[in-house]
Amino acid sequence: MRLGFLGAAGEVTGSCTLVEAGKVRFLVDCGMFQGGSDARRKNLAALHFGFDVRAIDFVLLTHAHIDHSGLLPRLAMLGYRGPVYATQATIDLLEVLLPDSAHIQEKEAEWQLRHRHRRGKDERGVQPPLYTVAQAMASLKLLRPVVYGQAEKLAGNVSVVYRDAGHILGSASLEVIVADEGRARHLVFSGDLGMYDRLVLRDPSPPPAEADVLLVESTYGNRLHRSLPETEDEIVAAFERTRAAGGNLIIPAFAVGRTQEIIYILADLVRRKRLSPLKVYVDSPMANSATRITLANQDLLDSETRELIVWLQAHPKQMSLELVADVERSIALNDIRHGAVILSASGMCEAGRIKYHLRENLPRSECSILIAGFQAAGTLGRRLVDGARLVHIFGQPVPVRARIYTVGGLSAHADQAALLKWLGGFRQAPAHTFVVHGEAGASADFKQAIETHLGWANVNLPVPGESVTL
Repeated sequence: MRLGFLGAAGEVTGSCTLVEAGKVRFLVDCGMFQGGSDARRKNLAALHFGFDVRAIDFVLLTHAHIDHSGLLPRLAMLGYRGPVYATQATIDLLEVLLPDSAHIQEKEAEWQLRHRHRRGKDERGVQPPLYTVAQAMASLKLLRPVVYGQAEKLAGNVSVVYRDAGHILGSASLEVIVADEGRARHLVFSGDLGMYDRLVLRDPSPPPAEADVLLVESTYGNRLHRSLPETEDEIVAAFERTRAAGGNLIIPAFAVGRTQEIIYILADLVRRKRLSPLKVYVDSPMANSATRITLANQDLLDSETRELIVWLQAHPKQMSLELVADVERSIALNDIRHGAVILSASGMCEAGRIKYHLRENLPRSECSILIAGFQAAGTLGRRLVDGARLVHIFGQPVPVRARIYTVGGLSAHADQAALLKWLGGFRQAPAHTFVVHGEAGASADFKQAIETHLGWANVNLPVPGESVTL
């Protein structure tokens, strides 16, 4: 058996693992690299690590986030025609996310072309999209639904069980069982794990009792998240400061998961009278679609969230929620100079409508920006968190005078304690453990934590492109 670490090794994005088990070849996730000037080169080089994509038997997706799914259309472009397995909620989300990813890429290419023409240059140097909307739509035909907790027979001697990972709607940890020479080998992929007792979603399901091979994420493997009460205090402080200053509060939010969590916590703070009635604008077609999909899958939500949905529907004046759809209405939000709460994607401020709202509000000292999610190295969001006083948006310099708030307690990722709790569900240490999906320092620290707290041996830190024979 061989494992090829094609992405998310020593970094957070680009999740993709090639598994070769006898005559069966499959991928777990097929994610896009995000952030930094090197991301495009990595995306162009991805899926060319010495194998023919047409020889892949199937693809298993852990969840819908673009850093786990965003190169599926490119995989199909290169000739892959096999099935892509995912939960139904993940499929519903991908029907929104993948075409949106392509649309953003097409618009970025159009903007570059117009910018070059205005400067008297030709189209040489314009970066074409990795794939088009049409190609993204075509790749959706490969998706096949699976159900939590049910063994799914795949190609050859392989089966898989999906378990709720509690990260975003439809997210899963995978147990892949490979029948090999009279015995079953168990490969477990944590996917991205969520926090316990968190907002909106159910807790992560326990892992299987045993694993021969484990790949575990480590996004926050070197830190602990703030408690929810502390997070609420920070949010209330940001609101009060911004309201007193007469500005707007801008919240870059991942369209899937984070936007819905923030809507929940704002509504709950209003319900408990910690915040006065609010006018909230969700300015992201993708986030609006994800919110509707979430409401349509209430069986995947926890009981507290279902109760709050009922309260919010019964008290529409307490928190007015507008899902902004058309571009004209989005542009009109720029005319609101104070009192607006604007949630917009993307969560790392790299693309989408959030860039327009940042361009309008970053130069205004009375405004505030609330960063409520992980910001990968090289992204605009990371530069803001790191204290940049000048950033460039659409090629133009934008001074940063707005107050930047960083709220850590709303992460969709498990922190070190939650990761160790999940790993504690194994009856014994896996024969091989690989720490992935984390920046180098976080992964190294989490490797040490596993060895120290759990006493596990043979814990490894793979490097990008590495191939391991087991």
